[in-house]
Amino acid sequence: MSAKPLDYENLNENVKKCQYAVRGELYLRASELQKEGKKIIFTNVGNPHALGQKPLTFPRQVVALCQAPFLLDDPNVGLIFPADAIAKAKHYLSLTSGGLGAYSDSRGIPGVRKEVAEFIERRDGYPSDPELIFLTDGASKGVAQILNAVIRTESDGILVPVPQYPLYSATISLLGGTLVPYYLEETANWGLDTDDLQQSVAKARSQGITVRAMVIINPGNPTGQCLSEANLKSVLQFCYSQNLVLLADEVYQQNIYQDERPFISSRKVLMDMSQPISKELQLVSFHTVSKGYWGECGQRGAYFEMTNIPPKSVEEIYKVASIALSPNVPGQIFLGLMVNPPKPGDISYEQFARESQGIIESLRRRAQIMTDGFNSCRNVVCNFTEGAMYSFPQIRLPPKAIEAAKRAGKVPDVLYCLKLLEATGISTVPGSGFGQKEGVFHLRTTILPAEEDMPAIMDSFKKFNDEFMDQYEDHQGYSRM
Repeated sequence: MSAKPLDYENLNENVKKCQYAVRGELYLRASELQKEGKKIIFTNVGNPHALGQKPLTFPRQVVALCQAPFLLDDPNVGLIFPADAIAKAKHYLSLTSGGLGAYSDSRGIPGVRKEVAEFIERRDGYPSDPELIFLTDGASKGVAQILNAVIRTESDGILVPVPQYPLYSATISLLGGTLVPYYLEETANWGLDTDDLQQSVAKARSQGITVRAMVIINPGNPTGQCLSEANLKSVLQFCYSQNLVLLADEVYQQNIYQDERPFISSRKVLMDMSQPISKELQLVSFHTVSKGYWGECGQRGAYFEMTNIPPKSVEEIYKVASIALSPNVPGQIFLGLMVNPPKPGDISYEQFARESQGIIESLRRRAQIMTDGFNSCRNVVCNFTEGAMYSFPQIRLPPKAIEAAKRAGKVPDVLYCLKLLEATGISTVPGSGFGQKEGVFHLRTTILPAEEDMPAIMDSFKKFNDEFMDQYEDHQGYSRM
């Protein structure tokens, strides 16, 4: 019988080239061990509620009422739900064309897009146009939509930071484009150097690649750094000089754990700059309800905003978005609540503020506990997590461990992470899944396990690491960077 269209050898080659380490070999092995009864701590993905973070009360109350609008007709509804949640639910239901079960506009509910625009104006100090804001099923869908519009052939290149979140490498592969890496400098707290950017572009162009876009992730994933205003200004100037569209992944903008570099959006820095750059540089910015103190990953609510994108191009992006008919409506309501939360004086404000501040303050402490824990370990060095949800320690693997990995047909940090998983139940992602410099090895873990569990987790890691180093080290040791 002849080979069938969905037999492996006949699949689209771009599908087979696509790799996504966050749900790769380590995750699959962890799932197997969990089925066998082993306790697994899934720190491989930024999934706050799966690791015990409690949902914020107010948005859940509002969406519950939107999902079951008959409750609004119950005379006792005010005994269970606060008046501001009831009012907000009625507000969002009035914006829909038939409740949460009805399709919305393919760009998202107009009233919610207006609320997003008002949030952006409050944040940046410049007006935002709701017609240039598209709501999406998570930021990943938005990134894919824009990359789909940018990438035309395999000779089109996208500048991506390395280490990078594998959404970008996977999507670029799937769409048939070329990833052009630019390396962040670990010894400079994962800093970004425009000279290195220039070299990356020049090298790509010498290979016949047309570099068309640049990605920044701020705060960084997996590296956790926060870009300063000066950093962002230099990036914007670089993109303008090279005629690149800037894709600003800003989904962790609420996750800031230090005071020296507060979050500042790429859009604000661009708008603060003089013409012609402020009116000509093309920028697409992304945000989501999945991160921050919301952590509503499963709700799939997000948006992207386009700046200086021509109207005809916006129409084409709208046309492609229309193929999917509608982003999920409950996710859109969550997004509206994120950008328009309870205000001082509202009945639910104090509880909302207490819950959200408590989550961020705990994450800040957990970031410090994890950084200190890694830096107390032999042959491990870790920059402080300034923002986002991850630690990305460097593991200085002994030569014997590297040789053992080669014999086993494994990348060295994959071997380390597999052994860590088997010994402790801690499921991480090897640094090779994000890209890293040759001969340097890392792992990524979230800082999301419950604060009270952190000391035991770090003790477990330290015990494993000591035993691993005892097994493979020749006892000459390794110096820190």
